[in-house]
Amino acid sequence: MTYLSWETFQQVELRVGTIIEATAFPEARNPSYILQIDFGPDIGVRKSSAQITDLYTPDKLLGKQVIAVTNFPPKQIGPIMSECLVTGFHRSNHSVVLATTDMSVPDGTRLA
Repeated sequence: MTYLSWETFQQVELRVGTIIEATAFPEARNPSYILQIDFGPDIGVRKSSAQITDLYTPDKLLGKQVIAVTNFPPKQIGPIMSECLVTGFHRSNHSVVLATTDMSVPDGTRLA
């Protein structure tokens, strides 16, 4: 295990956002969705690619609050530019369970 300093951890911006659009991403190497996530008025809407098709359908994702890293530089993933990293946990079968909130919080709220 590698230990981080508190100062290093504080540099990672983990924020909550609401998925406002989820569409199939057929150009991806692995089955994925393109997500549009609203992080509130200060950050706005960001795009991300997520390999979460095993457990989620686009209609079940709409309105779901997720936790994402918002201060990584944009990354080209096939034909889209990913602007945030949605977080989740791998199960033993490699499916991904999204990291979410158990109660609603304002979009853009930073993990404390």
